[in-house]
Amino acid sequence: MSSYPCTNCPAPVRNSITQFPHPGTPTYRKQKLSYPFIKTKSQISLSGSSSLSHQNKADNVYSCLAETRTNNNNTSSEDNYPTMSEIMEASRSQNLDLQLKTLGPFFRITARSLKTQRELGKAEGLIRVWFQGKILHLDSIRLQRETLGIEKSIFGIGLFIGAVAIRHGYDSGCKKAELLAIYDTELYHSKLVKFYTRIGFKSVHQVSGESLGDVGHRLVWGGVGTRMDADIEDLLVKWCTRFKPKS
Repeated sequence: MSSYPCTNCPAPVRNSITQFPHPGTPTYRKQKLSYPFIKTKSQISLSGSSSLSHQNKADNVYSCLAETRTNNNNTSSEDNYPTMSEIMEASRSQNLDLQLKTLGPFFRITARSLKTQRELGKAEGLIRVWFQGKILHLDSIRLQRETLGIEKSIFGIGLFIGAVAIRHGYDSGCKKAELLAIYDTELYHSKLVKFYTRIGFKSVHQVSGESLGDVGHRLVWGGVGTRMDADIEDLLVKWCTRFKPKS
């Protein structure tokens, strides 16, 4: 506050100390106008942060719901896959004794008759680690030649042996199975290709040994024939009705 002599006031008043602004002088104060549609920077910032926060929460909720649905779908799918014990139980109902033996990545499956204890077939292979993941490498599935005279042998005994191998591959973390339908004789090769196609394998390459591209296949498989691949989960879904007990 400052003081000054007031010239417009009477002398008694003029000689006194007058404060500024003068009590009789009208004052005008600028009033801050408020517009509801105008927001300050702080309000905009807070509003934006609130919106982003709500959006992030919504995204997290949707992500959790999607993950839950995926897990539920995976769980329901796995429930439809035949387990190893179910495959073994189904084989015993057909008088087959299946044995799976492993040594590191290598495995061997043998099928014997419960009645005669004779070996009817076997499969050998390994779990191969590749840059795309683990692969079930079926080196061979062989049936005794005397069983080939039985019409259902390759689609019965061979199917049980293959099911044990595929389930072992799935339990080991494999996504894909690969094999070579070896060309031994024309009859045996055609039956093998028919069998593997029927259970879900697809032909990917003909290994004849006549081209440079077959050199790698010959080194891996040790023979000529039809290279075939299959998705392991697709095979388990395809076989679920064959090996899972009927409710």
